[in-house]
Formats: sequence, structure tokens, C-alpha cells
Amino acid sequence: MGVVLGAHGLRGELRIRYFGDGPDNLAGMPAIELASGVDDPEPRRFTVQRVRDGRRGEARVVLDGIDDRDGAEALRGRQVIGEARDLEPLEPGEYRWYELIGCRVLRADAADEADALLGTVREIWETGAHDVLVVENEEGQRHLLPAAQAFLREIDPAGQRIVYEVIPGLLDEPV
Repeated sequence: MGVVLGAHGLRGELRIRYFGDGPDNLAGMPAIELASGVDDPEPRRFTVQRVRDGRRGEARVVLDGIDDRDGAEALRGRQVIGEARDLEPLEPGEYRWYELIGCRVLRADAADEADALLGTVREIWETGAHDVLVVENEEGQRHLLPAAQAFLREIDPAGQRIVYEVIPGLLDEPV
């Protein structure tokens, strides 16, 4: 859901850079977990006391048990994780990043699935205009694919697949 940027003030308030369109999902969480990464075996769970607006793209969050600046600073860099069931519902055709990470990306113009596989979504970058899918192929090469409606032919999170319309030049230079 976001990442802890550091402390705000002296009383343990956190600055959190939220992912997504706004802090509404974060504000609606009764509790969050802070983890060192997605594979953290022991994330720390906190009850959310208050969420308010901060700088652009940030929220200021007060958690139970974090009472001073040192406690807040100790959480810098932690990833904010919440329960999917506590998130606001999406409109039809909208997806959350966590639903797309791990999806296979297939070329729309391929004759069969073996030829179609471009790779797997490993990350998603927020760029302003539209998000970018970071797709890694079997050789470890990464391609940046715009997540624009014009290219996305089919998105099936349950089936872990995305069908993508590749335009000339898009795959010429891996990153």
C-alpha cells in the first residue's frame, strides 16, 4: 500500500508515501503491517489511530505503540501492507497492482501461447501519465510496457495472464 518515508514531528507520526490514487484505502484500514519486504516472515502489526493528508503523495499516520520520533524513524523504509478485504471496491475493469504482479504477459498477435510469452510482470512503476509494467522474460531481460488501455487486450488476474498488443520497436531494447 505504501512505504514509510520517516517521521513527522516529535510524537511518532509517520510520513507514508502511498501507492495508488490517494490515501483513502490507507485511511480506511483498521490495522496495517509494516514489513522489510514482501517476503518478510514477521511483519509488525499496528492499529491505525489516525490518517491525515501530508505532502503530495503522502499521508501522515499515527499508529498505536509509536509514540516518539525515534520510534517512527526506526520504521523508515518499511513497506505498508494491509488486508485486501479492507480496500475500497474498484470499478469494473480496474485492477490493483498486487493482482497483476506475477501475471504472464502474452503477445496478442502470436499464433500459439509458446510463441506469445513475453515474460512475467515483476514490478509496476507509477509514471504520471500511466503506469508501466516491468516485464521480465526467461533470460532475465526486462522490458517496460505502458499499461495503457490501447495496448491491454485482456487482463485476467485469476488466470494470471495479460494479453498485450505489441507495437513495432517496443521490445527492441531491454532495460
